[in-house]
Amino acid sequence: MTESADHDDLRGTPVGRRVVLGMLGLGAIGLTVGSRVSGALQTVAAKDPTGITALVPGAGGFRYYSVTGAVDDVKPADYRLTVTPKPGAASLTLSHADLSVMPQVVMTKDVQCVTGWRVPSVEWRGVTLRSLLERTGADLTRAAIRFTSFDGTYTESLTMEQALRPDVLVATHLEGEPISNEHGGPVRLYVAPMYFYKSLKWLGGVEVTDEVQPGYWELRGYDVDAWVGQSNGRSDAPIA
Repeated sequence: MTESADHDDLRGTPVGRRVVLGMLGLGAIGLTVGSRVSGALQTVAAKDPTGITALVPGAGGFRYYSVTGAVDDVKPADYRLTVTPKPGAASLTLSHADLSVMPQVVMTKDVQCVTGWRVPSVEWRGVTLRSLLERTGADLTRAAIRFTSFDGTYTESLTMEQALRPDVLVATHLEGEPISNEHGGPVRLYVAPMYFYKSLKWLGGVEVTDEVQPGYWELRGYDVDAWVGQSNGRSDAPIA
């Protein structure tokens, strides 16, 4: 799905998936690029609260976007996810290996930022959140799920109905490769039908709760229900 250039003044400039992912790699090894491409990516990064353009060539060097600065690069072997199956219950701890033996799902969907840029047809792989909740004995009759990031700052929430959708993923792979730290890995949330700020980076905790608790971005004015095309006054077409 493409995005009209008529709204670039409001949305920022859309950048294709391969360009964004390729430039992340170029930035990581310190290659220089033409000023036109670099300038476009700097424009996108400056308007991006979510971090898929997390590491790009900038005017003074590399640009890394996170409200907490650099986040520890946790290797898959050292990764742990805490799951609290219902309020007041003891938490369970899952490793990256535990996630890898659960039924795997591959989905290819657009990534849509509320600020306007879109990366089309991104391939994600991981475990559906529903599958994770069921396998950990979560109480699916409760109202909501709260997510925490191991960066210690970012949080998010979904209603239980939203959380049980088949297009909500606990993602471990992006474009066939393990999710890098810059992209919120080794494990991140991916909520396909919502704006990308709902797809929490550096996922560290999943907690069943009795009410929706506004996350980091919602507490700063973003919508709690962030359906693409229906939130924050956007007019983008929903992602199929």
